[in-house]
Amino acid sequence: MARPLRIEFAGGLYHITSRGNAQQDIYTDNHDRATFLGLMDKTNTRFDWQVHAYCLMGNHYHLLIETGTSTLAKGMKLLNGSYTQFFNRKHRKVGHLFQGRYEAILVDKESYLLELARYIVLNPVRARMVRAPAQWEWSSYRATTGLAERAALLTTDWILSCFADKKNQAQQRYRRFVQAGRNQPSPWEQLKNQIYLGDDEFVEAMQCKLDPDQPLNDIPRKQKLAPPKPIEYFARKFSDRTEAMARAYLSQHYTLEEVGKTFGVSYATVSRALKRHEKKCQM
Repeated sequence: MARPLRIEFAGGLYHITSRGNAQQDIYTDNHDRATFLGLMDKTNTRFDWQVHAYCLMGNHYHLLIETGTSTLAKGMKLLNGSYTQFFNRKHRKVGHLFQGRYEAILVDKESYLLELARYIVLNPVRARMVRAPAQWEWSSYRATTGLAERAALLTTDWILSCFADKKNQAQQRYRRFVQAGRNQPSPWEQLKNQIYLGDDEFVEAMQCKLDPDQPLNDIPRKQKLAPPKPIEYFARKFSDRTEAMARAYLSQHYTLEEVGKTFGVSYATVSRALKRHEKKCQM
């Protein structure tokens, strides 16, 4: 089975999700959730992380974390491993609590941190568990807005500083910002290569941070590709129609049918163009 690509570096911002094995609940009561947050606090302290937002649901959780050092994998191993041990002891269970590896999306902080922080705290509302985010005790919303004491694990300075210099005013504007997010499209519509949330320049910059010794043969193909360009880009860039169609297909983001539709030809014509291009390159 393909393993997701991991890019770790100091200052990386990640949206983390981890789900219960076979969709089972990972929290059965508030004591479970409080214990998880305590373990999260210990993980932050040990690995120099900052948590900008979080939400604990029933069978999964969301975290928006910024790593001070390149310790994402080590921290997640400690967090999920320690919580699994606690959960199994308490509930007299054995085996895996979480479904496979956690999911980590690398995020452009300047463009998407606020949007993801809003998305995360609105999860209970979208799931119709509560009518308003303030009604869900187990997210970062109440602490960020000043409705509850800020947990030691949570940092709110960066988020609030985006709204105003004065804390009270910033909290009020943050509340309005979250409220306005109810009808906004999901930020995941902008996801690139399955693991990046940012523009093409951000994706290219992140791929430059790959460990050159990291084996890539078992990484999902889409996660290794350069950011996709519109098929029309190839038509503009290459005056030779055959080369333009071949280059569009070789970008690995489009099928023969998709390229043919854009150029107004059949997929068989694109296939022939590809063969001519490859033959030309071999000469």
